[in-house]
Amino acid sequence: MAFDSLSEKLQNVFKNLRSKGRLTEEDVKTALKEVKMALLEADVNFKVVKQFIKDVQERAIGQDVMNGLNPGQMVIKIVNEEMIKLMGSETVEIAIKPGKELTIIMMAGLQGAGKTTTTAKIAGKLKAKGKKVLLAACDTYRPAAIEQLRINGEKQGVEVFSMGDKNSPVNIAKAAVEHADKHDYNVLIIDTAGRLHIDEDMMAELVSIKESVPVSQTILVVDSMTGQDAVNVAEMFDKKIGIDGVILTKLDGDTRGGAALSIRAVTGKPILYAGMGEKISDLEQFYPDRMASRILGMGDVLTLIEKAQEEFDEERAKKIEDKMRKNEFDFEMYLESMSQMKKMGGLSSILGMMPGLGGGRMPEIDEVETEKSMARTEAIIYSMTLEERQNPSLLNPSRKRRIAQGAGVDIAEVNRLVKQFEQAKKLMKQMPGMMKKGKRGLFKGFPF
Repeated sequence: MAFDSLSEKLQNVFKNLRSKGRLTEEDVKTALKEVKMALLEADVNFKVVKQFIKDVQERAIGQDVMNGLNPGQMVIKIVNEEMIKLMGSETVEIAIKPGKELTIIMMAGLQGAGKTTTTAKIAGKLKAKGKKVLLAACDTYRPAAIEQLRINGEKQGVEVFSMGDKNSPVNIAKAAVEHADKHDYNVLIIDTAGRLHIDEDMMAELVSIKESVPVSQTILVVDSMTGQDAVNVAEMFDKKIGIDGVILTKLDGDTRGGAALSIRAVTGKPILYAGMGEKISDLEQFYPDRMASRILGMGDVLTLIEKAQEEFDEERAKKIEDKMRKNEFDFEMYLESMSQMKKMGGLSSILGMMPGLGGGRMPEIDEVETEKSMARTEAIIYSMTLEERQNPSLLNPSRKRRIAQGAGVDIAEVNRLVKQFEQAKKLMKQMPGMMKKGKRGLFKGFPF
């Protein structure tokens, strides 16, 4: 997960600060040297780091902090506030024109940054907000690009306008605008070809599209795994074509995260969204305060709640609640809970947003092994008949042997799952009020 190493190092620095009753100026300077090294190792732009440390130090060695009751906590608070400021303070939305006016968004980026997938994800986000969205396939260079956009658009229930790969991107963009106007679309998103920022001809093509159609917003998609180069790319694209915002992809990967902490400070352009996975739903609005909380190991409960509510199915949760009230907890519900967890990004994603559990704090949890264990659990449950899932008391030794064989596991795993299930059932019986929190209850519908 992005920032794991940075989070762990920062939390160690903060732990040392908290352990001291009073702080000297030297204590603060020593701590900030460690913060500086951690940020540089995370590939944060060195000029950004220098200014960040200067700003924190000026505030941290002031009289109010040094003479306060809890100076260590105050220094951490200042680091948090300055980190939020570094990433832009305010959350910035994609600007959509009012009423029936057509908003034209042009997507740009390097090859392999995840631009086409991100384009469809943005379309899905805007559609969910009630906008009528059209996608335009203007990547005529990569053979599979048009088909990829069509498939992703289909998943979102969004129309894709295409004229094949024989027309110029400029002509396709013009025709897409006419099509959007004719059919009353609110938003047109133009997917352009990935290009190198040093490729003058390809950059000129983007300029030509902007000169030919009234582009409202130009959004750059950047692969955060490219580290410091992501900032250079953003700077160059802004200089050559002008950009209005940035979307960072692959922040869930093995990236040091420096781009997220540098782009706004270097380019002055806001980060609009962060891609946290492959699924269409894994595109999160970028909140500087929440990202700072994640980096500093304070969790991100608000995003966790929002993800739960996005995937919340009122009707299914009501059925589960009714079953639980009647103490009819069964393996069907177990599958439901696992399905909901997957939709929210899996166990590691959920734990990463819980205060104190992110940032490399839980090395004893093996993410890969956990996912494998969940897959085996699913295989065991799917090897049961519907009758067995709904009435677990039927599971005698011979049935368990058949289930183990069908799932390709040892019978001991089946016995272990049945035992866990019985324990969970007892817990549910002891907590009848757990499901009465309503829609805002974070784990409504989750039988664990």
